[in-house]
Amino acid sequence: MQTSVKTPSTLMVVLAFATVYIVWGSTYFFIQRALEGFPPFFLGAFRFIIAGLLMLGWSLAQGEEVFSWKVMKPALITGLLLLFVGNGVVIWVEQFLPSAMVAIMVSSSPLWFVLLDKPKWSENLSNKSTILGLLVGFAGVILLFYEKIMATISSLNSGRDLFAMVLVVIGSMAWAGGSLYSKYNSVSNSATVNSTWQMLAAGVAFIPGALFSGEFSSVQLSEIPLNAWLATGYLILFGSIAAFSAYVWLLKVQPATKVSTYAYVNPVVAVLLGIFFAHETITPLQISGLIVILGSVLLINLHKYRKPKQVAATC
Repeated sequence: MQTSVKTPSTLMVVLAFATVYIVWGSTYFFIQRALEGFPPFFLGAFRFIIAGLLMLGWSLAQGEEVFSWKVMKPALITGLLLLFVGNGVVIWVEQFLPSAMVAIMVSSSPLWFVLLDKPKWSENLSNKSTILGLLVGFAGVILLFYEKIMATISSLNSGRDLFAMVLVVIGSMAWAGGSLYSKYNSVSNSATVNSTWQMLAAGVAFIPGALFSGEFSSVQLSEIPLNAWLATGYLILFGSIAAFSAYVWLLKVQPATKVSTYAYVNPVVAVLLGIFFAHETITPLQISGLIVILGSVLLINLHKYRKPKQVAATC
């Protein structure tokens, strides 16, 4: 048996999943608030560079091995794939596509986790509950946003918006690919160090986009409303530092397909927050979508609760 990797405590795993589920589910709301004062590429550069510098300071204070190219290289590549391509595409296309449409397409990322995770093909593709859970979860997200999609689909600009949809698919693939690259190639066991370089890489990569689009010259920091500053502070402290670090750590200690369930649960959290804090209403169809999504997460984790069959003989 392989026991080289320490088994994390159940409490730590539960807290990490809860952080990713709840905090990233709330970022839909806070990104909208931040964009009321910050242009998109400037926001990406500002958010990730500040978060990366804060984590760099923390890592140095903890005596972590930070300035090692062996540690930095996989983290930089991961940051570009995850936060610049995956996250940047979402920011850019939301100028054209309804957020509900983007949320549905982003929720396809768990399927890409299965298709791109070659070392786990035999395990994942033979696990019927996992495959069924992934498909059911995607169907649940469609149910959750079905009415909004039907209300806005007629207004889509065919050429431009088709291109934007293709970009979202590419972004989802990049996010899944970057997550798997981090899982199998990161050298440092410190989620803080990995997250530091991932965020700094993404923040720097956003700068040319902000320059090219003229965002740096158009931004007047003194005119940005307080709500946008507060939302950006939340995105830095909770969305980037807390939730992203929890996500990077989970990729190390949990199966990627299980970690990818955040893509189904985040829209559920976003809808519930809208109901409780923005006085939004929920329809019976959305309730059925919520139930289907939660059922899919149980399906994906079903094998964990089954009694293992005789495996001792095959060590």
